[in-house]
Amino acid sequence: MRQPTIIFSGMVAADPGQGGASWAVLQYVLGLHRLGYDVHLIEPIGQAAIRPSGFSLHHSDNAAYFRNVVASSGLQDRCSLLLQASRETVGESYAQLAAAASRADVLINVSGMLDRPELTDRIPIRVYLDLDPAFNQLWHSAQNIDMRLDGHTHFVTVGQALGSERCRIPTCGRQWTHTLPPITLEHYSTDNTIIHDAFTTIGNWRGYGSIDHDGVFYGQKAHSLRPLIDLPQRSPEQFILALTIHPEETKDLEALSRNGWKLLDPTEVAGTPRKYMDFIKGSKAELGIAKSGYVASRCGWVSDRSACYLAFGRPVIAQDTGFGAYLPNGEGLFGFQTTDDILTAVEAITADYKRQSRAAHSIAHEYFDAGKVLPRLLASVGAA
Repeated sequence: MRQPTIIFSGMVAADPGQGGASWAVLQYVLGLHRLGYDVHLIEPIGQAAIRPSGFSLHHSDNAAYFRNVVASSGLQDRCSLLLQASRETVGESYAQLAAAASRADVLINVSGMLDRPELTDRIPIRVYLDLDPAFNQLWHSAQNIDMRLDGHTHFVTVGQALGSERCRIPTCGRQWTHTLPPITLEHYSTDNTIIHDAFTTIGNWRGYGSIDHDGVFYGQKAHSLRPLIDLPQRSPEQFILALTIHPEETKDLEALSRNGWKLLDPTEVAGTPRKYMDFIKGSKAELGIAKSGYVASRCGWVSDRSACYLAFGRPVIAQDTGFGAYLPNGEGLFGFQTTDDILTAVEAITADYKRQSRAAHSIAHEYFDAGKVLPRLLASVGAA
């Protein structure tokens, strides 16, 4: 019997230097490969994303980053960077992609980014994978932005509460099933070497525009972190943010510095998946800040970044998006709403770090193991 074939489409190199975002995509591909699937990654990239501007795809920074990242993951023979509106590729040739697509059983398409009917239309199961719950649905239903939902047969989200009574976000007329981010546990070890004796996190101060809908503001991490600005002054622990923040955000930068937050350049500490993983592994624990839109929507968003911390045995204090109804809360993983909640969780973690580390590791194995998560995802779309 031939291996079932899966086409996976997600962003790895359209924004080079985003090691965590790249790793989130690669764990799906690595996990499916480990399960025995003939899996191929296709990343469409528009001409406007090519860096430096005016360069060809093959000579771009995007291509160099893509080659490095997929090779370091051992995936160089099954990945392709595809220039939109062309057949130009880096990695697998277009002919190889077309051959894989012609025999594919499943397409898993992050935010519908692969929009090439000649590659996708013959695939019987076409899954729209939503890694940005609340925003994707509001852009589509409230702002009339085409989020490329059409053409898919199934809809899967990491928003655990989307479609339930707990979450009032519109479902865009689709039936959503739910998944947790998969972790390829073989890439994680739990040695106790801590380089950054601090609660850390990685991300973007602002990812994109915020949304006002029905009197509710759905904002960015900036809007979530500002109410916590005095946290370092209230704790003996250190707090490190590896955040992309524009230098013109002077008011916020001054407030962060004045209140004792330590800022690191995310490109330096997390610019590739390897650096990203090393930074997480070298951290004491995570203080996970969510976009305020995830918090306001109560969509139950769960961070793939937090799952990485847990897999390394690093406890996580994560902003409450409603995920506590679906995951353990209070040992290894702590949800918070206020600064006082964070301080209580910090005290619990530092009082018995080994116990909290073991609990974090156990949560990763029980809930985020790709060997469990991905079969459930495939079963939910009829592709077990």
